[in-house]
Amino acid sequence: MVALSKGGKDADTERELDLVDKQFVKDGFTVPEAKNEVGWIDQDRLWVMTDTGPDSLTTSGYPRQVRAWSRGTKLADAPVLFAVGKDHVAVDAWTDHDEGYVRHFVTDDITFFDTRTYVVRDGLFTHIDVPDDAEVQVYRKWLFIRLRSDWTAGGVTWKAGSLLSAPFDAYMDGKRNGLQPIFTPTATASLQDYTVTPNAVVLDLLANVRGEVAVAHHTEDKGWGGGALAGVPKFSTVRVSAVDPHHSDDLWVITTNFLTPTTLSLASAAPDAKSMEKLKELPAQFDAKDLEITQHVVTSKDGTKIPYFEVAPAGMERDDARPTLVYGYGGFEVSMTPWYDPAAGIAWLARGGVFVLANIRGGGEFGPAWHQAALKQNRHLAYEDFAAVAKDLVGRRVTSPEHLGAMGGSNGGLLVGNMLVQYPELFGAIVCQVPLLDMRRYTHLGAGASWISEYGDPDDPAQWKYIQTFSPYQLESKDGKYPPVLFLTSTADDRVHPAHARKTAAKMLDQGKDARFWEDTEGGHSAGATHAQKATFMALSYTFLWNHLH
Repeated sequence: MVALSKGGKDADTERELDLVDKQFVKDGFTVPEAKNEVGWIDQDRLWVMTDTGPDSLTTSGYPRQVRAWSRGTKLADAPVLFAVGKDHVAVDAWTDHDEGYVRHFVTDDITFFDTRTYVVRDGLFTHIDVPDDAEVQVYRKWLFIRLRSDWTAGGVTWKAGSLLSAPFDAYMDGKRNGLQPIFTPTATASLQDYTVTPNAVVLDLLANVRGEVAVAHHTEDKGWGGGALAGVPKFSTVRVSAVDPHHSDDLWVITTNFLTPTTLSLASAAPDAKSMEKLKELPAQFDAKDLEITQHVVTSKDGTKIPYFEVAPAGMERDDARPTLVYGYGGFEVSMTPWYDPAAGIAWLARGGVFVLANIRGGGEFGPAWHQAALKQNRHLAYEDFAAVAKDLVGRRVTSPEHLGAMGGSNGGLLVGNMLVQYPELFGAIVCQVPLLDMRRYTHLGAGASWISEYGDPDDPAQWKYIQTFSPYQLESKDGKYPPVLFLTSTADDRVHPAHARKTAAKMLDQGKDARFWEDTEGGHSAGATHAQKATFMALSYTFLWNHLH
């Protein structure tokens, strides 16, 4: 099944493609445009989660029904096998086709962070009994449980951020004494992701926001143990996936950082494996030989240590006038780690600018607690962290406020929107991309209702009391003095509605403020459906910043 999106929207059309003939299958499965999820049950049946009319979608705009569609029948006639509450976020279903371990699963996404997973046992959808905020994966005989909060089971309290395992069938039969830890977080080390192969669990870790890979093997007498995969570059982001998760311990390893193009290597999760073998590297897009990456730590307003990366000319003279850009996100447990960005390299670093990536709370750099620290009424902590990084750059004489800019998109757009209205004295210019800005109405725009667990519910007066303290549209004042700002959005954004950027830009322009606005008709939430559109989007952003900060 191939997903085809008009203009980069989240909504897509799903069509069946013959991988041998390279042609769409005549009279094959076709799911009309919607925010679809599909998956193969077998060669003649398909899981379909889509918009089939009244009551088939949640208030967030995602499917709430699971249908099993048989070839040669009408989609409307496909029976509904499972449904979730209309106030839930979404539903999904899939089949694990691993030979000898074929299983069918459904997930009920109650909130953005709470999910219940069901497996078909004896013809019934049976709940896998773990905390709702935990993530589960089943691989052959194993159940893997990744925790977002502390959990007491089997007489042991397991720490948030841990990865546990248990024999799946025994666990489903109610036995909890088989739980074993694969990874336990520390104050500086967190689990970002993991990959399972026939003989190992491969852990994608961050240690002080630096990528590492560990390989764990299981023995009956000692449980899980292993060591680090050698060869990961310093200051890098690492992503690992199995070459063939059902038949091989071989691994694809992708590494990148601010100055090194994305590199593909081959490694192995076997116990006697050597370090990884470099296979391919994307061509360099800018000259990085005189640039260096450093990592710094600043103390936020409440005493929390906040790390950030700085990319700058080696041996840079500190004269308070260096154009400097701070990028951040700070939400949804998304970690901000180094990446190779040709646009930033060409349009910013190669011209002598300094690029900074802030690892503020709300992200996942130090595990679930780092994210949960900035939820709802504590949202202000993420903004205080970002402001602390800005002040530290000035204090270290990297730059000065008139030469310091901020950029962020989506939730990061909300972040820099709050820099605009709450910390205008710290910045000389701001770029606000596909942002949330009107937090009074966000739950009624696009997919906003799905993010209540992150920000709170503004329709609840008690929660609006704190939400209004970080709603840039409401906080913006005609008497406020703000740095120049560029808002960018897309007509086709069906995730964060373009109304956020439109109405905030219009309000500021009506007041005579130095605000600019750009809206592309395509691009969805990525603000660019083609390379040319994406290039325009980034060129506008960096040109605006350079012209105001240089």
